[in-house]
Amino acid sequence: MDSESLAIFTSIFTELEIKKYDSFAKKGEFSKKIAFVESGILRAYFNNDRGEEYNKTFFTEGSFVGAYSSLVTGEQNLIDIDCLTDCVLYIAEFQDITQLYDKYPHIERSARILAEYLFVKKEKREIELVTLEAKERYAIFQKEHPNLEQLIPQYHIASYLGITPTQLSRIRSKN
Repeated sequence: MDSESLAIFTSIFTELEIKKYDSFAKKGEFSKKIAFVESGILRAYFNNDRGEEYNKTFFTEGSFVGAYSSLVTGEQNLIDIDCLTDCVLYIAEFQDITQLYDKYPHIERSARILAEYLFVKKEKREIELVTLEAKERYAIFQKEHPNLEQLIPQYHIASYLGITPTQLSRIRSKN
């Protein structure tokens, strides 16, 4: 991104501190905001009809967080996003970003590249969930999130991997 586009882009973000356990987005609401994670950890998750939670993804330092399908479609959130730690975010109205696209093509291009990256990441994860053993998924998790294991509860990691906390304990003890 050129310096003018970057300056305009960053100027629409404001700092926001969110406490551990607070929500960034709630299922059923209409998302309007996107944020850049300066520090902290958030999780996106959903509940099935029996009330069981499934962690979809984690957002850590240096990533953008938002209920993307709601932002893009204007429909209700399908997921919840909560803080697992205290977080410092830089937050902006998604509409303010999209209004910059015509005048600042570098911003639109960067958004497209980010969307493509997130799509590839999501597809890779979906394939891993159905084709790999839990032990292999755990090894990938450790490689992709090297410090996360020490910062969040084990049951969140197990949920992300699609296994029980007991299964995760067994896998860890064998390593």
